[in-house]
Amino acid sequence: MTDSEVEANDVGVDDVRSRLEDLEAAVDDEHERREVREAIRLVDRLPTDGVRDRIDKFTRRDIAEAFVGSILISLPMLVEDGVNDIAAHLLAAPSLLFINLAFVVVMTAGMLYYAEFRNVEVSRPLFGIVPRRLVAVLVIAFVTAAFTMTVWGRLDGWTDPAVALARVSVVWAVACFGAALGDILPGESTGADINDELDEFGERLGIGDDEGLF
Repeated sequence: MTDSEVEANDVGVDDVRSRLEDLEAAVDDEHERREVREAIRLVDRLPTDGVRDRIDKFTRRDIAEAFVGSILISLPMLVEDGVNDIAAHLLAAPSLLFINLAFVVVMTAGMLYYAEFRNVEVSRPLFGIVPRRLVAVLVIAFVTAAFTMTVWGRLDGWTDPAVALARVSVVWAVACFGAALGDILPGESTGADINDELDEFGERLGIGDDEGLF
């Protein structure tokens, strides 16, 4: 088998996407650039089962999976009065509240990128450095915890925001665990990357620039 044949056999979806991204950066005409972006979106919609074992896309399905995971894992905490006791303990020593916050972020990042449940890669980070999947999981878990605790009357109507946030932070820690697992355990989601969908939406509104919204 020749080198060219080996290289052809080794070409995968990621190689095609990388070449298309290079082409997008090289073309000058805006119409051509949009055509290349559409080709990238078509590549992202290709089935990935058996093609690669890593996760780099972040889609609407991932958001839904993170939400479901955070709900399922945090539900038992919503009926536990121990949440109030833990929150009171954290408020009594504010430094512990910040330590808990840091612990949740580090734990979630570890589960996503280092625990090797799946081969999750950091792709298209926010501002070029912040992993978007990590931010999404943390935000989804926090919103889920705050919403469910408010609806179930576990926050006394937010009359004391500090107490409410402390209680939410306790459930949030558990919800992050569920959100991370819910997102990555099913594997790579099919469909277009959320960034591409936002770029496409921006183009339809006429507010995207040459590099897209994200």
